[in-house]
Amino acid sequence: MAVEVIFMFAILFGLLAGGLWIGLTLGVTGTILLAIFRDIPLHRLVPQYAWNILTTQELLALPLFILMGELLFRTNLSRSLFTGLAPWAGLLPGRLIHVNVIGCTIFAAISGSSAATTQVVGRIALTELLKRGYSRDIAIGSLAGAGTLGFLIPPSNILIIYGVLADVSIIKLFTAGLIPGLLLAVCFMGWIMIHTTIRKDLVPESERALRNLSWGERFASLKDLAPALFLIACVLRSMYGGIATPSEAAAVGVLGAAVVALVQRSLTWEAARQVAIGSVVTCSMIALILLGASILGSATAFLGIPAKVAAFVQGLGLSPFELMLALVVFYLVLGCFLDGFSMIVMTLPIVLPIIKMAGFDPIWFGVFIVLVVEMAQITPPVGFNLFVIQGITGDSLSYLAKVTLPYLIIMIIFTMTLVVFPDIVMFLPNLMAG
Repeated sequence: MAVEVIFMFAILFGLLAGGLWIGLTLGVTGTILLAIFRDIPLHRLVPQYAWNILTTQELLALPLFILMGELLFRTNLSRSLFTGLAPWAGLLPGRLIHVNVIGCTIFAAISGSSAATTQVVGRIALTELLKRGYSRDIAIGSLAGAGTLGFLIPPSNILIIYGVLADVSIIKLFTAGLIPGLLLAVCFMGWIMIHTTIRKDLVPESERALRNLSWGERFASLKDLAPALFLIACVLRSMYGGIATPSEAAAVGVLGAAVVALVQRSLTWEAARQVAIGSVVTCSMIALILLGASILGSATAFLGIPAKVAAFVQGLGLSPFELMLALVVFYLVLGCFLDGFSMIVMTLPIVLPIIKMAGFDPIWFGVFIVLVVEMAQITPPVGFNLFVIQGITGDSLSYLAKVTLPYLIIMIIFTMTLVVFPDIVMFLPNLMAG
C-alpha cells in the first residue's frame, strides 16, 4: 500500500507542478496507477468511466444552474438588490454593510456559485459603500466572507458535485445546507454589529439618517427585490414543494432568469453570445475535472487505498472532534494551492471512507466539506473570492486576506460547532425523511 500511495502522490503533484490541467492530471494519474499495479484492459475501462460519470442524471442540474448564473450576471439584479435592501439594512448597527451579507444570501439562493455571488453583489454594493464613506476594510471583508455563502445555501453547484461523487441525495444535501447557510449569514451580521458598535468610525455619521426613513419608503423599496424573490420562488419552491427534481428546478430557474433579463432589457444578442460561451467553457472545465476524478477514484478503489488509509487513521485513535479539526487544517493548507472544486474531487475518494468509518453521516459531511471549501475561497494565494474582489478594487491579495481574516475565523468556529452539534445540519433532512 505504501508503494502505491507514494506513486500516486508523486505522479499527482509532479503533473500539477508541471502545469497540467487538474482534470487531465487526475485522469492520467489514475490511468498510470491501473497500468502499473493492475492488469486491466484500460482501453475499455476508461471510456466506460467517461460514459458513466458524464451521463449521470443528477449532473443535468449543473449546466442549467451555470447557465442561470451567466444570465443573471448580465442583468441589473445587483442594483435592484442594493436599492431594495438599503432602507431595511439602515435600521441595524453597521447600516448598509449588512447589504453585503443579505444580498449575498439572497443571490446565493439563486446562483449556486460563490464567485458569481461575490461579483454580482460586489459590483454595485462595494462601489456604493465606498462612495458613501464606509470603512474600506469592513466593506471589503464582509463582501469576501459573505460571498462564500454561494456554495452553501441551495442551490449549490458544489453540493451537486459532492452528491454525484459521494452517491447521496442532492435534494437532501440542499436541504441540509439551508439552516447552516442562514445561521452563518447571521453570524457574519452579528460580527458586523459588534464591530461597528465598538468602532463607530467604521460607519459614516451621515448614514444615521437612514433610520429616519418612513415605513412607507421602506415597504416601497421591496418592489426592487421582486426579481430576486421571483427567482428564489421559481427554484426553491418548485424543488421543495415536490413539484420538480433539482434538474427540473434548474430548468425552471433558467426560464425565470431569462424572463428577468428580458424584462430588464439586458439580454441583447451580444449578451446571449457571451452567456452561451461562458456556460460552455465552465461546463467543459467541470466535466473534464469530474471525468479525471472518476478515473482516479476508481483506480484507488481497485487498489484498496481508501480502505487502508481509513484503517490507518482509525488506528491513530483520534476522537471525532480531533479528526474533523485535523481535516479543517488539512483543507485550509490544501486551499492555499488548489481551488475548492479541485480539492473536493481530489480528496473525496480517500476522505469519505474515513468519515464513514468514524460514524459521520455523508449528508452532514457534505455541508462540512463545503464549509472548508468556502474557507479556501478566502485564503491566499488561490482564493477565488479574493481574486474576484481584486478585480473590482485593485487591492493586493495580502490586504484582502487581512481584512477577511475575522470572517475566516468565524467560519472555522462555526464549522467546529457543527461537529459538536451535528443536528443543526441534519434537522431538516431528518424531518424530510420522517
